Amino acid sequence: MTEHDQPVRVAVVGAGNIAETCHLPAIQAQNGEATAVAVVDVDRARATSFAARWDIPAAYDNLQQMLQDTDPDLVIVCTPPVAHREAITTCLDAGVSVWCEKPPTLSLAEYDAISAHEREGGPYVSYVFQHRFGSTARALREHIRTGSLGTPLVGICHTLWYRDDAYFDVPWRGKWETEGGGPTMGHGIHQMDLMLALMGEWTEVRAATGTLARDVETEDVSMALVRFANGAMVSMVNSVLSPRETSYLRFDFPEATVELEHLYGYDNSHWTWTPAAHRGDATAADLGAPTDNEASSHAAQLRVLLTSLRAGQRPEASGDDGRRVLAFIAALYESAATGRVVTPDTLTPDNAFYHSMSGHPSAARTHADKEQIGV
Repeated sequence: MTEHDQPVRVAVVGAGNIAETCHLPAIQAQNGEATAVAVVDVDRARATSFAARWDIPAAYDNLQQMLQDTDPDLVIVCTPPVAHREAITTCLDAGVSVWCEKPPTLSLAEYDAISAHEREGGPYVSYVFQHRFGSTARALREHIRTGSLGTPLVGICHTLWYRDDAYFDVPWRGKWETEGGGPTMGHGIHQMDLMLALMGEWTEVRAATGTLARDVETEDVSMALVRFANGAMVSMVNSVLSPRETSYLRFDFPEATVELEHLYGYDNSHWTWTPAAHRGDATAADLGAPTDNEASSHAAQLRVLLTSLRAGQRPEASGDDGRRVLAFIAALYESAATGRVVTPDTLTPDNAFYHSMSGHPSAARTHADKEQIGV
């Protein structure tokens, strides 16, 4: 690991939109604690153009060559989901930690196979779940842990977004084999991860999915009823068919209702704290709203990740903590496909949904297939 007085050397794999709009700005927001040293893309010209725009000293079309030449401390993987596994394991085997875009992997089987490449003290792989890292989410998690608002009772977790037909013209979208699922896997995963990170362990899920309007293999809508170990019940909806887009979370406690409504990111202004009747005119501050106001962002998560990286500690949103939402999504898809209530203990290697979110594992991909999507 780099010395603390030296910036963490970061390389980016995948020179697409998410790297451009989120990850390079996040690196630059670290006040000199991180610096981009290389970019890799299957399209060398795209990598070169990206490097020029962001003043990155090296561009490659080969991941292993980049690792050998530049010796980064951290690699950010921004490829399509089907390419995550090979990129992550290549980096881990080279002794380099990874921060990977969502969804973490295409299946629980892939997630667990990747975890076997980690070592105690690092390298580790963590995943992009930036909504956990805003100041209000951090404060609310502590209130739930301490019970200051009472035991959670009722929750809502809705990701109601809109993606038109043209969005799915990208060859890897809307396919089980390359995207891993529909809006449950690729869109609502952020809100669901935040709900799970705050509420703790889930115990059962009942779900339904539908392909109502888009020409895709996967669903374009899912709905679920979830029970948690703390006794709470939560409604979850994921859609890419909703013209008035919103991301909405609600938590009902004996002492208050806490709500979050935003689209792709929030700060304190997006949260509403409503006291229960017996709390009278209690203000948001009285109920525990934080005074600091850090927005949810890639930059906020990266800041926490860099601290863990320097300490040789497993970062948040990795290991079991990163796996939780993926296991939940597998259970949701299984319940929708079978009509059964699904519990966490059933997601074992003898379960088809452990190996594929569709429940139908596909044949191994060829090297040519992988090259098309950016390995």
